Amino acid sequence: MTAYMIIAGIIVSIAALVGTFLVGRDVSRQMKQYEEEGDTVENELSRSHAYEKTSLKYNIKRLSWMYAALMFVVLIVSIGIAYYGK
Repeated sequence: MTAYMIIAGIIVSIAALVGTFLVGRDVSRQMKQYEEEGDTVENELSRSHAYEKTSLKYNIKRLSWMYAALMFVVLIVSIGIAYYGK
């Protein structure tokens, strides 16, 4: 039983890592697109404001949910190991 809990914790940790990678890749792709469009002061300022709004609205929310789920699973696995490990 303990081995299954540890495996579940590892799987969820890997899923959170992959999710973090995907969010980072999305941000990198968006930055490359901005670089290709050209840089003027007005464009950079408008992109900066847009990024602040979308980052807080989407990226932080996605990462928060992923890591909250990860913490919950790790807590359950830790309690299970403490309970069944005796």
